[in-house]
Amino acid sequence: MTALLEARGVGRRFHAGTAAEVRALDDVTLEVPRGSFLIVTGPSGSGKTTLLALLGTLERPTEGSVLFDGADAARLSEASLSGARRRMGFSFPGGPMIPRLPLWENVTLGLVPRGEGVAARREIARGLLARLGLEGRLRSPAEELSTGEVQRAALARALAGRPEVLLLDEPIANLDDGSRGLVLEALDGFRRGGGTVVAASHDPSAFPGTEAACRLEAGRRVS
Repeated sequence: MTALLEARGVGRRFHAGTAAEVRALDDVTLEVPRGSFLIVTGPSGSGKTTLLALLGTLERPTEGSVLFDGADAARLSEASLSGARRRMGFSFPGGPMIPRLPLWENVTLGLVPRGEGVAARREIARGLLARLGLEGRLRSPAEELSTGEVQRAALARALAGRPEVLLLDEPIANLDDGSRGLVLEALDGFRRGGGTVVAASHDPSAFPGTEAACRLEAGRRVS
């Protein structure tokens, strides 16, 4: 399988050159083959979320390079970067939901700039929310959802744009067994449809059927 995402000697420093400098990542290299499921694991503060943000071109590395579909993200124009991000789906803890907006609109808000009509967006949301056990929450304001419901809704939103790759930060953490099963089933269906998944998790054993794991410790890849 060809690599859809690559990190080549990637480093990321915050407050570089000051007394408060933090080296979040240091010389990390990895490949994410198209159609694969990669787990990024490691203790809290090891750089998992930072690596996801770099792979998703949401941040730029301080050192090294990130490639998406063979193109160096640092050399892409803003228009090309926007096009690349539309091919990705993101789910991060605490991802923004507009409190009083119905859940189906929150899930499909990213489809508005693409010209999707209201009826089409509602049906897309209905299908995704049903797969994740949230069919009864279609019209509920986001502010009425539990933490676990918001977490599953964030995955639905990541899937709504029909991405080629999902970048997920702790997608099943703190979910009960039933909700966890629904998320894993949705991810399995996405992969069977040709999608690629990169998920950060402190517990890689919770994801059966994954091919590879990248373990980080103190910002460095150790396996």
